[in-house]
Amino acid sequence: MAIKGSLREASLPDVLQLLAMGQKTGCLSVTDRGSFGYVYFDRGRISYASIVNRRDRLGDVLVKNGVITQQELDAAVAIQNTHREKRIGEILIDQKILSREELHQYIRVQIEEAVYYLFTWTQGTFSFEAEVRPDERDFLVSISPDALLLEGARRVDEWGLIEKKIPSFDLIFAVDHERVSQSDAPLTPEQDQVLPLVDGDRDVAALVDASGLGEFAVAKALYGLVTAGFVQRVGKSKPADATVKEARVEEHRNLGVAFYKTGMLDEATREFRRVIELRDGDVQARFYLALVAMRRHQWEEAVELLRQAAAQPGARPAVFHDLGYALEQLGRYDDAQQALEEALQRGGGDDARIRTSLGVLALKRGDIETADTVIASARALWGRQPPSAAWFHYAALSAALAGDLERALALATEGCELHPHAAVLHNTRAVILERSGDYAGAQRAAEAGLHEDAALAQLHKNLADAHYREGRYEEALDGYQRAVKLSPTLGHDMYFKLGNIRYRWQERTQAVAYWQRALELNPDNDRIRTNLELVRSLQA
Repeated sequence: MAIKGSLREASLPDVLQLLAMGQKTGCLSVTDRGSFGYVYFDRGRISYASIVNRRDRLGDVLVKNGVITQQELDAAVAIQNTHREKRIGEILIDQKILSREELHQYIRVQIEEAVYYLFTWTQGTFSFEAEVRPDERDFLVSISPDALLLEGARRVDEWGLIEKKIPSFDLIFAVDHERVSQSDAPLTPEQDQVLPLVDGDRDVAALVDASGLGEFAVAKALYGLVTAGFVQRVGKSKPADATVKEARVEEHRNLGVAFYKTGMLDEATREFRRVIELRDGDVQARFYLALVAMRRHQWEEAVELLRQAAAQPGARPAVFHDLGYALEQLGRYDDAQQALEEALQRGGGDDARIRTSLGVLALKRGDIETADTVIASARALWGRQPPSAAWFHYAALSAALAGDLERALALATEGCELHPHAAVLHNTRAVILERSGDYAGAQRAAEAGLHEDAALAQLHKNLADAHYREGRYEEALDGYQRAVKLSPTLGHDMYFKLGNIRYRWQERTQAVAYWQRALELNPDNDRIRTNLELVRSLQA
């Protein structure tokens, strides 16, 4: 359940303390006028944080601190342009230019700086969504919020003073060289770094980029230099109209992506529509609007949006991959196959997700042997990265349908170990254990899945099946009723067993109602029809 409020009523430090004390896991979204940031928690500790439209300066920071060279960064950026799914840090690690320990050190600093900056927001709103997790590609840390609160409070106090002389980051300053030459006052290391960059052309935002320092460090250094009379304000930056339009496009796009990641789908839709208003041919905006539609199970709308995106020049394999998925959900398997083959031709041949989707399509068509082979072959394409939870689910399912329960169980178990929060994998494992005759293990697996996601109807049904088999009818009744509430058409057998339980308890009217519903879902089931006829004959 979401926790929402106003920053005027509850300060961000108070909210962080509350989430830390409650050992919460999820995403805290924060807005302040046109700005948006988010902080992810894992059992009460901060695991990731970012501010939208605040330039990701990791590469620049690494260069400024002498960790990598500009040439190495440029080469990594060139690789990223053709492999957009990879982060700069990941590329630098792969090339052995940067160690994972060095990367984590600087990412930790970035995350801390983001949280400190959020502390200065006082007029917006916050919203916490439980169990929302960062992107799988994000490098995560583990920071106690308590460790940031004291430093954050100190900085907030200093920002109050700094903003009196530096109220915005579009201000331009120039050096009073005569004043500097006549003074023997010592400068701080940050002032020494910033002063040579003040040239009468760069605004404060440009100084942040050029220095490799954070916003607070640059603003504090400038505050001291202005107070000492070493630099003077000479104007404001005025970007050209074309630059303004491009900046607006990127601003709305970045906000849309951030809203989408944190599950704020209405807000994401609004931002991506604004992108299309400004740039009608924008492929990425339509792609994300389609992702929103898919999350809402609006498959027809998703197909239309993805076809529009696919028609634009330079549409990437991911567009055709998702188009194939949406068509598959509509049961249009031939069209889905064509879309996935187009994704392969567009450069997706080494994409494990596309290969997996081809296997899933074969599975849904009933070609178990092909599905099992294709899905298994996709594993090598994940490289050193562990396969996704979806891959383990379908790999285990295809192995089970192929009759290899031992391999299926091994895959489901490995998937649960690598993705312990994936409820669907616990469900898959529960089904395989049940098929293998391990009913107690199946029950434990279903309970583990419900602990992760109590809204998954199939898990309630599976657990109810276990209780029903053991004669624990009250618990079975509760489980089936929860499953029915979440998914009324999940299966006729739920209603059949509900009817059996009611009949066992001499509640014949309710039993008949459940059996009638079961027969509606499966009109060819003679066993259900026989039960109904028997009860009606007894009532006659």
